[in-house]
Amino acid sequence: MPFEVWTIYVVTVLAFMSTPGPSQLLILSNSAAHGFRRSVATICGDLSANFFQMLAAGLGLAVILSTFANALTIIKWLGVAYLTWLGIKMMRNATSAEAKYYGVQKSASLKTLWLQGFLTSAANPKAIVFFATLFPQFINPDLDFVTQFLILSATYLVIDGMFLSAYGLGSDWIAKKFMGNGKKWIERTGGAFMIIAAVLLGLKTVGER
Repeated sequence: MPFEVWTIYVVTVLAFMSTPGPSQLLILSNSAAHGFRRSVATICGDLSANFFQMLAAGLGLAVILSTFANALTIIKWLGVAYLTWLGIKMMRNATSAEAKYYGVQKSASLKTLWLQGFLTSAANPKAIVFFATLFPQFINPDLDFVTQFLILSATYLVIDGMFLSAYGLGSDWIAKKFMGNGKKWIERTGGAFMIIAAVLLGLKTVGER
């Protein structure tokens, strides 16, 4: 793949990621509630879902999946309901007298945090259509397809991981500055982020990430 083509692709991906979406809001919430180190599991879950979506797009499943609008809608709204439930649960925990900063951390396993990231990203199956639309713009039919596909996929995952890590580190740093009663507002804010993420996911269309 020519370097200039790859550079244009990087700029395009950066432009797409300039606006926070459900995954970014989820990592903000989890980093504030559980700390950045544990929320890395959420990032891995998100990137895992992205990888499978890219693979599906690369295998030509986007055209097939786009014909099953009802199935896509069901999956999306299950994701919306899941995030809303998490947000409400987090806000309710914050109102409890026993709720403490990192209190939820002890009960949330790395598997649970990974699953949250995976489901949030996978709940937007139309991302397959996004990747299937984006990748062909940068693939030269005269060059090896597999190599180009792997380069595009790896580049996207690295950039996405960097963005999510930046959100997580920032959220973790801010959360650690709060003491006493301020900690419960971290959980309330995190719960609000979850609900906002659910709303954004519900508003997504076929052409969006």
